[in-house]
Amino acid sequence: MSDLSQFPITRRWPAKDPSVIQLYSFPTPNGVKASIALEELGLPYEAHKVTLSDADVKSDEFLSLNPNNKIPAIIDPDGPGGAPIGLFESGAILIYLAEKTGRLLGATPADKYKVIQWVMFQMGGVGPMFGQLGYFAKFKGAEIEDPRPRERYLGEARRLLNVVEGALEGRDWIAGEFSIADIALAPWLNALGFYGVKDQVGWNDLSRVPAYVDRFYARPAVEKGKAIPPR
Repeated sequence: MSDLSQFPITRRWPAKDPSVIQLYSFPTPNGVKASIALEELGLPYEAHKVTLSDADVKSDEFLSLNPNNKIPAIIDPDGPGGAPIGLFESGAILIYLAEKTGRLLGATPADKYKVIQWVMFQMGGVGPMFGQLGYFAKFKGAEIEDPRPRERYLGEARRLLNVVEGALEGRDWIAGEFSIADIALAPWLNALGFYGVKDQVGWNDLSRVPAYVDRFYARPAVEKGKAIPPR
């Protein structure tokens, strides 16, 4: 049996089966990237609910695995060379899992970098911009009377949505074949409904993006992974 005692996080969230991947997460747009990828790839794993409260994400145990105090994070007991590895950052986790299995990362080296390109697009653009939009449209930032922060992020969301709309011309998935790029991107596009801003960003003026999100959520692995770990 694998020994994960070198990872202090397992003291707070003990592994029932230390021979499988340990997922520490919560079902946010970033969190479900990892659970959906694990479901799509058919990798055995054990999910631990790490809430977004300071008591969880700023605990010494969680910070020992992710000093940036954000979900998701994983431990793979069978990492490179057979040694356990801990990872944080959802994009890095997606790339790692795809390379581990040789799936969802394109059929050729050129395809691989196209996939990674769109993962980086989500990590560097869609995630940060949409996250800030959510803050100013739905959460504490919505109390700010000055409209300029909200308008800035609404404008960025519209711009990014139009980038995706154009990239989907003639294809079902953002990088050609279904890949980790879709797992990175679609949950964040879907978050616009949760933030209540679809009308403001012109969602209904788009044709490809709404169909793309529907197509993504119709996948059985996505249907399961989107709710792991349960709230």
